[in-house]
Amino acid sequence: MATVRLRIDVSGTVGDQAWKNLQQFDPIQKAAFGPQFGSSGPSKNAPGEPHAKGEWIGAEITLQTPLLAQYAVSHYLEQARVLDADVVD
Repeated sequence: MATVRLRIDVSGTVGDQAWKNLQQFDPIQKAAFGPQFGSSGPSKNAPGEPHAKGEWIGAEITLQTPLLAQYAVSHYLEQARVLDADVVD
């Protein structure tokens, strides 16, 4: 298994809307989104209100092989809300 970590720009979106609007890479085994995968810091917005400018939240994608992980990095980096994508193992 190989893991890809993402940094997703959530500014101007509500909740996990930025994550849900991403076009996911088809052969993923598992995907998760949340501050446990990194963030720009504690969110200062109230629930139901848009995230502040510059705010980002991390995500983790698990794939079957390192080669698929490399393809996934390219796939995610083409999307405007993805600030960074790296294979971590």
